[in-house]
Amino acid sequence: MTRSVLQFQRRGRTVRIGEFLPRTTLLDWLRLQERSTGTKEGCAEGDCGACAVVVVRERDGRLVYEPVNSCITLLGQIDGAELITVEDLADDGVLHPVQEAMARDHGSQCGFCTPGIVMSLFAHYHECNGATSRDKINDALAGNLCRCTGYRPIVDAALEVCRGADDQFTRNAAARRRAIAALDDKADLFVGDERAFFAAPASEQSLAQLYARHPDATVIAGGTDVGLWITKKLTPIEKIIHVGRVAELAGIENTAEGFAFGAVVSLARAAPVLGSIDPDIAEVLRRFGSIQVRVAGTVGGNIANGSPIGDLAPMLIALGASVELRHGEKIRRLPLENFFLDYGKQDRGRGEFVRRLLVPKLPPATRFRAYKITKRFDEDISAVLAALRVTVDGGRIADARVAFGGMAGIPKRAKTVEDRLRGLSLTDTGRWNAAAIAVAEDFTPLSDLRASAAYRSRVAGNLIIKAIAEIAGADPGVTRLSDRRTVADAAE
Repeated sequence: MTRSVLQFQRRGRTVRIGEFLPRTTLLDWLRLQERSTGTKEGCAEGDCGACAVVVVRERDGRLVYEPVNSCITLLGQIDGAELITVEDLADDGVLHPVQEAMARDHGSQCGFCTPGIVMSLFAHYHECNGATSRDKINDALAGNLCRCTGYRPIVDAALEVCRGADDQFTRNAAARRRAIAALDDKADLFVGDERAFFAAPASEQSLAQLYARHPDATVIAGGTDVGLWITKKLTPIEKIIHVGRVAELAGIENTAEGFAFGAVVSLARAAPVLGSIDPDIAEVLRRFGSIQVRVAGTVGGNIANGSPIGDLAPMLIALGASVELRHGEKIRRLPLENFFLDYGKQDRGRGEFVRRLLVPKLPPATRFRAYKITKRFDEDISAVLAALRVTVDGGRIADARVAFGGMAGIPKRAKTVEDRLRGLSLTDTGRWNAAAIAVAEDFTPLSDLRASAAYRSRVAGNLIIKAIAEIAGADPGVTRLSDRRTVADAAE
């Protein structure tokens, strides 16, 4: 069954749209069509959060409130959801508790970024279950950039109010949940024609057939990168296939050997599962973009995009992960490290899509470390991402897998470094440097705005030494801003 009309919940009614350009952003629809101008455009690339709105979906029997950047979210992506903007928060002229606290604590000056901040806090208000803290609020606001007020009054306002959700939305939750559920008709969405369309298949079979028929289409999951092609490159994309409604690709399986992640599992959903493998993974994913990016971006999209500075790929390569792909009825699997061929080129044929990621758990006597190096601590692109998995036997490194992001045109293993690490005694500090300087034999990095080639090479080598020192038992207070055990506790 195919449906030719986009549908979503808005202010207690169902909005149905039968015609729109495939690349229409949610922000443009709000401001230009609905004329809801409270949502602002700042950076138009998903960094500043001035455009944040909240998308509500039913998941695991409850309503989930997620802030998204409407500037890089396509209109078609909200099919089957409820859309809430800053205009909707007041109840019969009475400010929402989040808005009232922000005003009372002077959490706004120029006001341009305030709608997005309010919406991020509104989502946190509903999702924190009354258990918030300054650190959790800082994480919730990492994707909202304000340079007027300073964050202290904003965080103070959130600490006051995020102690349990009690607003018009919680009081109407049952009716809203029924309305959202009524939109889930299991039909494939196809708006347009064979020349230009926005499609959102409802099954993996439909996706495989559609993509095989239109291999020139652009596949999006969260759209956190493709959105920039539209807003910054002004790419005239005519055919878009959105995979976010494919239920078969949205699951997480836990087996004795490891985890299987469907390609459309969001980074936010994947984070606690991947973080259970090692605390360093939890910390890297906590700093992966912002909450607006993590609830939209997916594990499959991050891999299929093939970015040389993607944070997920180096960690998964070090763990020994595999990727599963599908074209038509054919499914194949290959080691993730073999998926990346060259800059902008992956081992993926026309009409073939990423289906699952298979991530093994750490076996006994295996140690893992991952480090994200950026100019800015929160919501920044990595200059270098280092990931190491080593097997320790009798005080020596018996085996090693080392991968880096940001050091080459693709996420890549450091084979020479691995060779230097094998057989290394953890007490032989004199040989640690030999492993570190081997980075220069594996990589010839580039200089760009994030870092110079010399800096990348130096910091990559230093991270090798840092990892060995920690595995050898160095005091984490010397090597870390925060103890790995603290990160593990926070992830739980």
